[in-house]
Amino acid sequence: MISWRAEKMEPQEHEEDPPPVASSSRGYSTVQSPSGADSEIPAKSDKKRSKWDNDDEVESSWPTSSVPAIKRRLIRPKKIRRPDEPDQPASPPTDQPQPEVDDTPEDNIIIAPEPISNPNPSPIVRPHRPPPPSPPSGYTQQKVYPRSKYAPLRSSHPPLISCRSVFNYTRLNHIEEGTYGVVFRARCNDTKQIYALKKLKLDEEKQGFPITSLREVMALIQAGEHPNVVGVREIVVGDTLNQVFIVMPFIEHDLKTLLADMPHPFLQSEVKTMMSQLLSAVAHCHANWILHRDLKTSNLLMNNRGQIKVADFGLARKFGDPLGEMTQLVVTLWYRSPELLLGAKEYTTSVDLWSIGCIFAELMQGEPLFPGKGEIDQINRIFQLLGRPNDELWPEYSSLPLVSKINPIGPMFSTLRQKFKHLTYEGHNLLSSLLCYDPKRRISAEEAGKHPYFSENPLPKHPDLFASFPSQAAGEKRHKSLISPSAPIRFDRIEKDNLTDLESFV
Repeated sequence: MISWRAEKMEPQEHEEDPPPVASSSRGYSTVQSPSGADSEIPAKSDKKRSKWDNDDEVESSWPTSSVPAIKRRLIRPKKIRRPDEPDQPASPPTDQPQPEVDDTPEDNIIIAPEPISNPNPSPIVRPHRPPPPSPPSGYTQQKVYPRSKYAPLRSSHPPLISCRSVFNYTRLNHIEEGTYGVVFRARCNDTKQIYALKKLKLDEEKQGFPITSLREVMALIQAGEHPNVVGVREIVVGDTLNQVFIVMPFIEHDLKTLLADMPHPFLQSEVKTMMSQLLSAVAHCHANWILHRDLKTSNLLMNNRGQIKVADFGLARKFGDPLGEMTQLVVTLWYRSPELLLGAKEYTTSVDLWSIGCIFAELMQGEPLFPGKGEIDQINRIFQLLGRPNDELWPEYSSLPLVSKINPIGPMFSTLRQKFKHLTYEGHNLLSSLLCYDPKRRISAEEAGKHPYFSENPLPKHPDLFASFPSQAAGEKRHKSLISPSAPIRFDRIEKDNLTDLESFV
């Protein structure tokens, strides 16, 4: 508030008293009384000047009084920001009119304010938001686009949280032990539901967390959405660094134990149901660029509702195009394809289809198809049943590394038809397509799932009509240990400590 006192003006001859002049914008005006004393009386405040008023109109409407001018504080209107506009301090226009009083030597003369332009306007800084830092020299400010309505909100992405403790589960019993893990049956303390906990074997690891376990977890996460693939619920840890557990749904049976406990093999309608589910799960994995590389009956689980679940992705890995070099020491010996036995350096998804063919035959006869005692014995068993291969049946047969080191024995033709006499023509066609020597001619999982074998009589049985059996994994019945080879162990990952590229050894 600027206070000032107007000096008394002596009236000149033949002049009327000047009109009262407002001296404040708070509703009061200083009027010179006839007695010569200044007095404040209430009056209506003058209309504030807008930045859109014309300069001529301002000059014409300004009072021509002998009372000195009043310095008014300029109130700039704040810019209203929309919600979708970026948070940037608004700069006032450069041509903003500001009143100014000209200091002249003459006393009591009012000079009308003239608009001036400030070449360097100062931005209005909001007290609740600090101004952004000045950009560096040569920086070009990019245009800020509004957020798309199709973009997910930040709240839809959960934050990274630590793994829970394994002590949130109560151990019930031991199920089995494999090459890369030990499986337990446990109950969740919160939900009281039963789960299967697989403890990873990390005691002999010298290169940190094994890449095979990382691939297993990633494969379970990507392929676990399929109803015939065992998914992963969470990862829990213990007190030490080598106690890492994968929590998966608990399934009552595995097919190998179930085949040993059953008095008779599965019916043809039941075999069709299980094969259809298995081919659907493997086709889903291949569509997501995942190779299982260890399909066998002990890795196929079945619940009491006749639903098959593909499990144990310990040897699984992602593949691409081109495939690149991958290790040859994969797939359990009894289910290993002939190109892997003969030292092929590159292989495709056809190695999983050969394993499915061996599983198909095992489901029908109740025992493994090629129970070899070693790699040489395994090759001889395959040649005895399917005949000796040649370049006509298998164009790349002669170029395989180990062909020149073996002496193949067996008939020149296949005896698969004589071994499975009860199988229909379409069933034999599917089995021979799965057990084809040439990997390029071997049928794919998607094509096998649409084979006419599944549409002929007897039709596949509904899973709910399957019989239920006591579960050995749940401790309902004990069974003697079954003779079965384990998955191949890669000793090169344990012996060599200075491995630089773990990817080439997997």
